[in-house]
Amino acid sequence: MNTRVEKLPMGKKIIYALGQLGWSLGSFGVMNLLYYFYDSNSQADGGRMFPVYIGSAAVLGIIAALSRVFDGITDPLIAGFSDRNKSKFGRRRIYMAIGAFPFALISLLIFLPPSSVSSLFNTLWLFVFTFLFYLFMTMYVTPFFALLSELGHTPNERLELSTMISVTWALGFMIGNSAYMLQGMMENAGISSVKSFQLVIGIFAFIALVLMYLPVLFIDERRYCETHSSEEGSFTSVITAFKNKDFLFFTLSDLTYFLALTFIQTGISFYIMQLLKLPKEMASTLMLVMFLLSFVFYVPVSLLARKIGKKNLLAIGFSLFIFSWLFLSFWGLIPLSIKAQAFIAVIIAALPLAIFGILPNAIVADIAEADGRRTGNYKAAVYFGARTFMSKMGASVTLLIFPLISHMGGESGGAPTELGIRITTYVAMVFLVIGLFLFLKYDEKSTLKILEDTSETEES
Repeated sequence: MNTRVEKLPMGKKIIYALGQLGWSLGSFGVMNLLYYFYDSNSQADGGRMFPVYIGSAAVLGIIAALSRVFDGITDPLIAGFSDRNKSKFGRRRIYMAIGAFPFALISLLIFLPPSSVSSLFNTLWLFVFTFLFYLFMTMYVTPFFALLSELGHTPNERLELSTMISVTWALGFMIGNSAYMLQGMMENAGISSVKSFQLVIGIFAFIALVLMYLPVLFIDERRYCETHSSEEGSFTSVITAFKNKDFLFFTLSDLTYFLALTFIQTGISFYIMQLLKLPKEMASTLMLVMFLLSFVFYVPVSLLARKIGKKNLLAIGFSLFIFSWLFLSFWGLIPLSIKAQAFIAVIIAALPLAIFGILPNAIVADIAEADGRRTGNYKAAVYFGARTFMSKMGASVTLLIFPLISHMGGESGGAPTELGIRITTYVAMVFLVIGLFLFLKYDEKSTLKILEDTSETEES
């Protein structure tokens, strides 16, 4: 272990967090707007917004799901390669530097299908570039998260960094959700729906590219990173990580959260247009309100976690998220104004969004550090990579089943009906209830006891 590392100054912490803003914004289109572009709701917009580029929603779901499975598989590989890398430029930064440019470029190319009508070539285009997108995203994101455990030298420093990247991730998500509003503004200026949308994605890609290179250029791993050694291979490390029961229960519960989160990310335009009968631009307004409210809760969440414990607070977050989905499932049926229903839902969701934005990374850091102190085999990067793998599995399952579930109520003009969209809200709730049950099995006390005991031993 290198004990002569410098404490990361606040300016560098901000630079690191801006890298998160970059990849959050760069990934937004593919992760949240793919169905909006390729399976546009024809009814809600008085005619199909975008041309039919590929044959069916099922094909889109298969491509999206398989690419996320591929993405999850590459996580431990990239993590292992990065752990063993001895580049003088930095074992994390070199991969981030290589991955950032193609990651940003492909995030735009996916939305530039070569043919304006449905064709096999478009399907192949989407298939190839979606897989490449997730490969280069992993090349950036996995080493980026590994830096979190190495730049933060104490639990409080790691919690601070986790809070900061949670803020910038939410900023990226909030800016990404302005895509609907920005598209509408460009359409009002006389630009076609397709060109407007593609211009928005292009702007996002450029901003993301600049931000992602900031930590690559300005954070020197040799000065600021605390490193530990691990002799295990990539997949062996993942297997032993999942043998840690606390980590297993936590990541399984985390998987259900990402299932539900991807449901809302994928279906927000459908929920707005189908259940509330509001224009698509309303999605941007609601997401903006939700994330602004979540910012208000970031400091209280961090303080409250220290007081009542991260486990108790995250359990509260699960419960509130379940309730927010329950309320959303009744959108359009409650005897309140449509806009009131919309804003009540986002107000309820703001607090759990803040809780889930901050605490999971801090919990993973606690589990990884406790395991390292207990076994002498430090592999924090693998723990973060394994958590990312599970989150991507959750997203891939959602991307596979969302089009199938949403079309269960039948189709109208090739788009899902209101019944199918409402069914997706029930499925999301079931996943979250299962997740809460699994999370309650996580033994936070034993993890913290290991950290406290070893700290006392080191001090003595």
